[in-house]
Amino acid sequence: MKSRHIKAQITSFCFILPALTVLALLLLYPVVTSIFYSFTSKHLIKADYEFVFLKNYIAVLTDPDFWTSFLTNIKWTVTSLFFQIVVGFLAALAVDRIRKGKSFFRTILIIPWAFPSIVIALSWKWILNGVSGYLPNILVKMGIVDTVPQFLSSANLAFPVLVMINVWFGAPLIMVNVLSALQTVPRDQYEAAQVDGASPLQSFLHITLPHIRIVMGLLIVLRTIWIFNSFDMIYLITGGGPAGLTQTVPIYAYNVGWGLKMLGRSSAVTVLLLIFLLMVCMLYFRILNKWEKEA
Repeated sequence: MKSRHIKAQITSFCFILPALTVLALLLLYPVVTSIFYSFTSKHLIKADYEFVFLKNYIAVLTDPDFWTSFLTNIKWTVTSLFFQIVVGFLAALAVDRIRKGKSFFRTILIIPWAFPSIVIALSWKWILNGVSGYLPNILVKMGIVDTVPQFLSSANLAFPVLVMINVWFGAPLIMVNVLSALQTVPRDQYEAAQVDGASPLQSFLHITLPHIRIVMGLLIVLRTIWIFNSFDMIYLITGGGPAGLTQTVPIYAYNVGWGLKMLGRSSAVTVLLLIFLLMVCMLYFRILNKWEKEA
């Protein structure tokens, strides 16, 4: 009996071994390598390097550009996440009330999320181009503005435009997941609440939200990580400009690592980013655990 149990454990381990191997190669190795290089003077051109211990971390934490990028990153994440949740949640509620053609509208609304980010970035860059862009020139022809607006190079417009693009891109994911959660809410509870004289707002607060808040919490965790680590969308559209106003921590790390060739210092930035996100995720999961216990 004991030998069968051991064989079953070995067999189970053999089944998950390929996945563990892939995980180790794609996740653990880069993380461990980055941590190791963050304590060295590793350079992309020079072959030799030496241990500098906390020198890279001190250089990064005393760099004003890092803190500017960090604050921009916080603002980028909070505003993008907030509007993605609002737009996605309202879209899910609207689609959930549709009786005919629900799958059609769900498919149409998920289209932005289906495109690669490089296609979306280059398409919006072409649409909003301040010289030959379709949208700026059509606004002038319609008489809405007198001069061609510089959406991507204006200090006042670049950041809000990037947030708008990110909301357009990310809200469909929120919509699809919330819509799936809404369809699991028992309809008889709404009928019972209606019989008891509950208003639509009361039904929403006491029936809908408790059923979907775990899904919403997980979406917030995932979107926080993805948005905070977002690199391609911003870099391809503005490159962190104008004058560094849209430079986030990932772009700062890229500029240090590939621009200045200082891989050790760039690795220190990524390690600090990892630590910060782990702390945020720990806070999120404490809240989620509390919700699950209450449920």
